[in-house]
Amino acid sequence: MRFPINKFFSYYKPYLTLFLFILTCAFIVSSVTLVFPLLVRYITKDVLEGDLSAALKEVYRIGGLMLVLAAIQNIGNYVVDYKGHEIGARMESDMRSELFAHMQKLSFSFYDKEKTGQLMSRITNDLLLLSELYHHGPEDYMKYLVRFIGAFIILYHINAPLTIAVFCFLPVLAVFAMYFNKLLNRALRRNKERIGDVNVQVEDSLSGIRVVQSFANEKIEIGKFNRENGRFLDSRKKTYKAEALFYNSFESIIQLITITVIILGSAHIVNQTLDLADLLTFLLYIGFMIEPIQRLAHMSMQLQEGITGFQRFIEIMNLKPAIENKPNALTLVEVQGEIEFKQVSFRYEDDLVHVLANLSLHIRTGEYVALVGPSGAGKTTLCSLIPRFYDVTAGEVMLDGVDVRDIELHSLRNSIGIVQQEVYLFAGTVMDNIRYGNPKATDEEIIAAAKHANAHHFIMSLSNGYYSEIGQRGVKLSGGQKQRLSIARVFLKNPPVLILDEATSALDNESESMVKESLESLAKGRTTIVIAHRLSTIRNAGRIIVLTEDGIAEQGTHETLLARDGVYARLYSRQFELQR
Repeated sequence: MRFPINKFFSYYKPYLTLFLFILTCAFIVSSVTLVFPLLVRYITKDVLEGDLSAALKEVYRIGGLMLVLAAIQNIGNYVVDYKGHEIGARMESDMRSELFAHMQKLSFSFYDKEKTGQLMSRITNDLLLLSELYHHGPEDYMKYLVRFIGAFIILYHINAPLTIAVFCFLPVLAVFAMYFNKLLNRALRRNKERIGDVNVQVEDSLSGIRVVQSFANEKIEIGKFNRENGRFLDSRKKTYKAEALFYNSFESIIQLITITVIILGSAHIVNQTLDLADLLTFLLYIGFMIEPIQRLAHMSMQLQEGITGFQRFIEIMNLKPAIENKPNALTLVEVQGEIEFKQVSFRYEDDLVHVLANLSLHIRTGEYVALVGPSGAGKTTLCSLIPRFYDVTAGEVMLDGVDVRDIELHSLRNSIGIVQQEVYLFAGTVMDNIRYGNPKATDEEIIAAAKHANAHHFIMSLSNGYYSEIGQRGVKLSGGQKQRLSIARVFLKNPPVLILDEATSALDNESESMVKESLESLAKGRTTIVIAHRLSTIRNAGRIIVLTEDGIAEQGTHETLLARDGVYARLYSRQFELQR
């Protein structure tokens, strides 16, 4: 993947003034650093070899100048370190917000394939390392570029042949660094993938900790974690081996340069083309000339980690949602709730078999429809096409005579209320979770919605009532309580179209009876689609549609379908026998 350099630097734009100020400070710090060896050379070569009676006064003067320069250098370093890290942290925060917002837009099809742990790694670890590159990269390059160029000019002025001899080693160092940077880039990318796998395992095991402990399978989970952790360790060991070879070989070349300077410099002293003060100055500036390459070599891991993190960031940011608004999409105003499927076919991206094939169905405004049938027949998939969680492979899904693909997404989904089979509650209070159905609702409206869902009584029995913390995913509540809170959210949303996907599946008989009455009240005057496995819950449906792998097998009222003695009658009889 080609590195998007323009995109990389675009994140500096909001902080450009502060960034340029930091670079100016880095330039001043590096320039001041170059002055110190020149002052030492001046003292040893000119002051101490001249009139010693006046030397002490000059030494004090130069010492005072050094103190002023040291103060400037320390203040500059403070600004670079403090404000530089602040810019890095701000940019990291901006990118994390941008990445999270983009993830919110990505479609169900993306999350069907991706693992949560890997995505968490991208949004945390990758961007943390990237902020270090944003902070240290430009300012370090500025500092070391100034030192390198300044040291080369000064050294060339002191002794050109010796400077050129040293300079001949530098291309070797550069090629060496480029080669190992490629190796490190591959190794670091592998490290990020492996730590992502570790995150996946941790997230999976801890999310299912109640299942783990109920089956007494802690050792199995520990074994699975240790395997992923071991793979990550192996990856890190290979990376460190490459780093050790790189850095030690680099140090050897630097030592070779230093030895060359000492030998050739001594020869120049013998030939009287260089004096001892100049050789000492030369050795000091050699450090300034080699240090940038040495430092950049040591920065290579940080550089590669940052680049790899940015590439992984861009990979997600470049993904376009499978479900997007069309230009000039229609915003719904008053939804009647008429739904029609016209010769709809659908299959998932990686599946060659159609879940639905050439299915046509018309649901009238305000109609109460139940979808029943064996697992895998496509009931939930069919309902997922209405709010465009997925788009049809062929055909059309119409809402009030308009193709849902022509409707603005927020407007479409805001008109549909869904109670899913698997209830998801967020960490926070009962009030927060019900308010999710309508963020602008008042406390009184929330309480009214809870009463409609027959949840008010159990909420008031909690320690802090509506302000009780329910834990992550509502772990402090029973299955029936969680389901009633999710139903209360839909009451609060008050949508014209309802989709109830096994909405009472987690309730006991008493709770089911309480909620069923509320749901029937809510459904009046609204288009309602109920997906049900417990056929006893949909006897009063205006129409029951039996869906099989071959499509719609039959439809009608409960009594009509029983009299027909077809698929529905067999399903009902089998379920009735199991309940006896």
